[in-house]
Amino acid sequence: MKTAQKLKREYAQTPSGSFARNYFKYLGFRRDLTAPPATANANAIEALFTLPEPYIYKNDLIVGSIRPLWSEVDRTELDYANRIVVSFGVRGFLHNVDHFAPNYRKTTKLGIMGLVGEIDKSCANHTEPDRLEYLSAMKQTLLAQRAMILHYAEKAESLRGEDGYIPERLDEIAARCRRIANGAPESFADALQLVWFCHLAFVMEGRYAMALGRIDQYLWPFYRDDIAAGRITSDEAQELLENTFMKIYEHHALLGGDDVVNICIGGMNKDGGCETNELSYLVLRAVGACHVPGPNLSARITPNTPDDFLDECLGVIGTGLGYPALMNDEVNLAALKRCGYKDEDVYDYCMVGCIENFITGKQPPWSDGRYDTPRFFEFLFNRGRGINHPSVGIDTGDVSEIGSMDEFMRRYEEQLKYGAEEYMMFFNNENTRFNPKLYVQPFLSCFCDDCIGRGLDINRGGAIYPSVHGVALMGVGTVCDSLAAIEKVVFCDHEATLSEIGDALRGNFEGYDELREKLLAAPKYGNNDLFVDKYAVWFVDYLYSIFENYRTYDGGRIYIAMAANTSNIWAGRQISATPDGRLAGEPLSDAASPTYGRDKHGVTEVINSVTHPDYTKVACGTVLNQKFTPSAFEGANRDKLRALLRVYFKKGGQEMQINSTSREVLLDAMEHPENYQSLVVRVSGFSAFFVTLDRSVQLDILARTQQE
Repeated sequence: MKTAQKLKREYAQTPSGSFARNYFKYLGFRRDLTAPPATANANAIEALFTLPEPYIYKNDLIVGSIRPLWSEVDRTELDYANRIVVSFGVRGFLHNVDHFAPNYRKTTKLGIMGLVGEIDKSCANHTEPDRLEYLSAMKQTLLAQRAMILHYAEKAESLRGEDGYIPERLDEIAARCRRIANGAPESFADALQLVWFCHLAFVMEGRYAMALGRIDQYLWPFYRDDIAAGRITSDEAQELLENTFMKIYEHHALLGGDDVVNICIGGMNKDGGCETNELSYLVLRAVGACHVPGPNLSARITPNTPDDFLDECLGVIGTGLGYPALMNDEVNLAALKRCGYKDEDVYDYCMVGCIENFITGKQPPWSDGRYDTPRFFEFLFNRGRGINHPSVGIDTGDVSEIGSMDEFMRRYEEQLKYGAEEYMMFFNNENTRFNPKLYVQPFLSCFCDDCIGRGLDINRGGAIYPSVHGVALMGVGTVCDSLAAIEKVVFCDHEATLSEIGDALRGNFEGYDELREKLLAAPKYGNNDLFVDKYAVWFVDYLYSIFENYRTYDGGRIYIAMAANTSNIWAGRQISATPDGRLAGEPLSDAASPTYGRDKHGVTEVINSVTHPDYTKVACGTVLNQKFTPSAFEGANRDKLRALLRVYFKKGGQEMQINSTSREVLLDAMEHPENYQSLVVRVSGFSAFFVTLDRSVQLDILARTQQE
């Protein structure tokens, strides 16, 4: 058994005491309760990094654990510590705190002390007290991280002779930690260890979904040189990767849930060449060997991506993991160029969180929110009022006055436009009510260009680019099916009036079974029928045109996304019946996918439908969930699946992710979860252990059309 699988067993040992992240921060804050914000936060980070006792697992090749954050501190004191920490400013996902890809290329090139040297140079170029204070705080956090790394070196040395630990391995760990604490990495193992210590530090701070980025690119020079010099073999490098990826799983094992750590491999360079390399393959094999929900692997696929690399991707997906997510590099590059980024930055993009496109190390952390497009049917049919909830839209008049599909679309567009205005009002108010001067991020800022050079916080002008925000558009399939049903039943066949449909929606179709059957019989998205597919084109074009007019609080772009992350289920619970025949409370269609079960003519027609829109307008990204039988990944069938993906991308599809677990297995897992504790499935933008998912999410996965 490899060390990574042995690590998984070690994680089963539950830490004693309470999770005490904020207690350690509190110990730093109380050093000087009147310190300026940057210094106060640096004090908290220094305590967080240096006070917990390092922990090294017996099977660690790469060290660094969140286990030291547990403490036997008294509950009363812990509650008090939480209040103190919150008073210094706590922001969440919506306020640009996580979902970030650090500049690990620069970090592995310079090392921690190299970054400290950059801060010293910047101090010589500034005279403003605020900037000098902030640079001092940044330096304090980096030196605290260095101290933590040295503590791990000392811990490794102290464990020599302890039962179960291998002395030679401990010596390697100690020497490696001392090297990267004092200088730039000298080897593949050094660089990987430094990256992990940075990621660990972010997790210790409380950040979520911090991406490891293009690991096959920034670690490639170290791997290439080590292989050439005979310092490492590919098998040894893969085991180091496995060990590191299994450490991501520690978050699930100790805290529950899954930290969505995105890793990006492959991709195109600015000359059109494919950047897939030997390390790209090792990353694939490493995640396949670990067989746990994380990391969240994404593969940038280009026209020049080798077939054997795509085959390797499909091989890992076919094990049931559901990743890597397959990204169309040409579409994503065009989408990001549309947003005005420099070419050299666009070609180095990666993904953060689920599928969100991100300019590596040059923009503040990502945020996004949910925009429920089917909800606006309620407001249109109900004079601006929600049917089953108190939500309020605008009154666009009585639907009985509408005499054409064009007029119906105009009023629906009015509702959507007002909804966007309201959404942006809430988003910007939520951000501006948080004090960016109080809540500063000196450690995170060290890993974003050009915070050090400018002496500014990542959210106050330090980053090269402003923040971006993604608007996740819920229910494209639900909307398209609804619009097609209205056009067909009301304006083509004249089998019902809009007033009758409104009455049916308010009553959740009770007493309107015949009308519901007519609506359900109308053309449905996912079957290559332009009668309905034209609405998907409109959906992307119109919503892009709306949100293109808005900016974030610091002038950044608003991206649209067609991704749900299971929110289609929770949104559906809040939305009344819709004109496609969907009943109140049922899930909306998922992400960019057709409504499950309505794509009746196979995956080819699904692809033909979903590639009609222009996804270069969807800069955040899309999710197309597909489910294939396990046999699709075997022999000649895999060749067909690979060819299908090539066609999908050539036609302009943006992303596809695939489940390969049979319906029979999923049903049995729901009935006998004790037999399927290791069953991993793709959910929507991330993978998870199937038996840990909410029942409604399990049913949503089960409902997906299984393609042959």
